[in-house]
Amino acid sequence: MFEIENKSGFPSETDLTTLREETVGDERHAEILGGTVPFLAREWQRSRLSIGEDGRFPCPPGGRRDDRIELDLRMGKEPSLETLSEQRVCLTYSESTLEPARAAVFAIASAGGWPIARDESSLALLTLAERVARSEVPVLLEGPTGTGKEVLARFVHRISARASGPFVAVNCAAMPEAMLEGLLFGHRKGAFTGAGEAREGLFRAADGGTLLLDEIGELPLALQAKLLRALQEGEVLPLGATTPVKVDVRIVACTNRQLAAEVMAGRFREDLLYRLNVFPLEIAALRDRPKDIAPLAFGMLLRHMERGRGPRWISGQALVLLGSHIWPGNVRELENVIRRAMLLASDHRMIGSEHIVFDQPVRALANDGEQHVQSQANCTAAQSLADVAFQSEAGAILEALRANRGHRARTARSLGISERTLRYRLASMRDSGLLAAGGER
Repeated sequence: MFEIENKSGFPSETDLTTLREETVGDERHAEILGGTVPFLAREWQRSRLSIGEDGRFPCPPGGRRDDRIELDLRMGKEPSLETLSEQRVCLTYSESTLEPARAAVFAIASAGGWPIARDESSLALLTLAERVARSEVPVLLEGPTGTGKEVLARFVHRISARASGPFVAVNCAAMPEAMLEGLLFGHRKGAFTGAGEAREGLFRAADGGTLLLDEIGELPLALQAKLLRALQEGEVLPLGATTPVKVDVRIVACTNRQLAAEVMAGRFREDLLYRLNVFPLEIAALRDRPKDIAPLAFGMLLRHMERGRGPRWISGQALVLLGSHIWPGNVRELENVIRRAMLLASDHRMIGSEHIVFDQPVRALANDGEQHVQSQANCTAAQSLADVAFQSEAGAILEALRANRGHRARTARSLGISERTLRYRLASMRDSGLLAAGGER
């Protein structure tokens, strides 16, 4: 464990030295720690994460936290992740798998439902979210569907002064308008047909904590007026009641729409937008934060793996393939792909590129940056799974060859495979007409 005294948000050389001194096997693991620890400098990470080796962990000042995560680092020929207990994960890596191992460290450090972030834009967003969490202002989270807005909302709650209070979430698009009002604000007994008993409502259930209003752009205009009053006055009026009830609730609202455009279209109240938009946080699409892909993939592997069976690692080839996809479904699509890969690789210790099968696009994508959906996602039902996997792997190899200007040795290293394996793959690609003779070294 380590503490940070400098104000930059990242540990100084003294901080890193202290961490290495407190970490068992620090010299052996200096290379992987040096590439990850500076990005795990936030208090919520450093206070939970303990790094050791072979089951030996330093005892931090003040004792071990109940929600601690212990990272058991080991070096070995076969890279793997193993969940040793609910709070301890073993990471085995080699010099040739340093980069995937660093991605795995980011995933482990965020275990327990915390945000996984390695991309600069995501790290900046978390820094901003930390500042917002210390205040009491409403928060508006904007971003495409499936980007992880609820995870960020829970993050804001967990590091705020309201962390010990309830976190209540409601999807405004999932409930009929007649039920939504009673669900949010509560009702008295007999307030309407079928109201056999009084209900307190979600505002009162979240008293002292945080209320997440997901898909707030779907909230009917009539309820928007009541929500505005609740935000302004700090009180709600249950259906059938004549006296308002005081509530102490922080609102976090999420939307995949542009609310300013909804205001212009007359579907959203301008005064409510200004009330919610005190501090907007925008979550980028997954394709715009590519460095998050590998840590998120390892995080999903950890979340869904079964103890004693199934894959324990993601190969370099598979990670390159994941990084080349544009992710129209964002993080939700990535989770589908990883869970599918785990099923396909159930008899293997490692997820390979042959196990990566992307979702079919639901609709044509209008954005210019989305028009070049990979051939993997456009494959027809007539193709076999082996054909899809082969095309996916070939695309990843061709991309790596281009990035390394045709140099075979560098390409093999970037993919995490041997030159011999690369030669075999290239020969198969030539036989299939996917690669002309020559062009790589």
